[in-house]
Amino acid sequence: MITEDRIQEALKTVNYPGFSRDIVAFGLVKEIEIDGNDVHVKISVATKDAKVPEQIFKDSHAALEAIEGLGTPRVTVDVQDTAAEQNLGGGDSKDKSSIPGIKHIIAVGSGKGGVGKSTVSSNLAVSLAKQGYKVGLCDCDLYGPSTAIMFGTDEQPMANENDEIIPIKAHGVKLMSMGFLLDDSSPVIVRGPLATRYTQQFLRQVEWGKLDYLILDLPPGTGDIQLTIVQNVKLDGAVIVTTPQEVALIDARKAISMFSKVNVDILGLIENMAWFECPEGNRYPIFGDGGGVKEAERLKIPVLGQIPIDQNTRECADNGTPISLMPSAESPVAESFHKAASLLVDKVSS
Repeated sequence: MITEDRIQEALKTVNYPGFSRDIVAFGLVKEIEIDGNDVHVKISVATKDAKVPEQIFKDSHAALEAIEGLGTPRVTVDVQDTAAEQNLGGGDSKDKSSIPGIKHIIAVGSGKGGVGKSTVSSNLAVSLAKQGYKVGLCDCDLYGPSTAIMFGTDEQPMANENDEIIPIKAHGVKLMSMGFLLDDSSPVIVRGPLATRYTQQFLRQVEWGKLDYLILDLPPGTGDIQLTIVQNVKLDGAVIVTTPQEVALIDARKAISMFSKVNVDILGLIENMAWFECPEGNRYPIFGDGGGVKEAERLKIPVLGQIPIDQNTRECADNGTPISLMPSAESPVAESFHKAASLLVDKVSS
């Protein structure tokens, strides 16, 4: 017998193109009509990429045709107007609400680990705070949290009378990270649904107060945590971090593609570890020369900064004092971060 449950189970095998979650989990399946052994499935998706609905249509048809005893399957894919800023859940932009009290929410992603994304996130947050803005930093990397170390604090957050987590404050920035809830040796062993729940708590159940900017330090890749954020929070845009080498750029392109598929603007690219400069002033492009800049030009997105490899930057991070705390005159790297933060503000404002 053909039932709606059997149809739903079949459609759960159809992933949203480029992601690990299925179209049922995303809420894209709007209606299932069963007439005897025939079935009509109505799907709604909002995207700028014409290949997305085409792939969903093909995969859904294939999934339905595999159901034993099914007659004629019919799939209708309704492509919504992206100008309405609809999310992957199929609702209007009002369903993807901003966090109360926060003016701008910016995601920092990389698509790949090891490119210095958390260092960039931390220093952008500090640079914005030094420019007089009220700033928060949410470390969304549950499996490799580093904010506690980079900001030099091992405080454990308390809760207010509304059972909201009170963020830790250091160097003028409000902070939330799994690193504040665990000791250094405790691993985070959680699967997708629980990781999603933690992420939602960090965003919605933290007493952020009034902020000009909330920076979201995303984990590497394009998995459940990233998707939870773009589904549930209205982002002002994303900053992509990469090193100049092609291996990193491949994954940076995937991150850019992910944000494009869910209609999140790319505010700019930061090329980290752009070169090493010796005391004599000679520059050595250890990871390649200008690959990130060339990629940004190809994609027609702004370059917010090129950050060199610098021993002071590493030492400051290990000591819990982000290098952006230093005046521009004392550190070229700090100056680069201050300029990147200013360009980011200009881009968001425009």
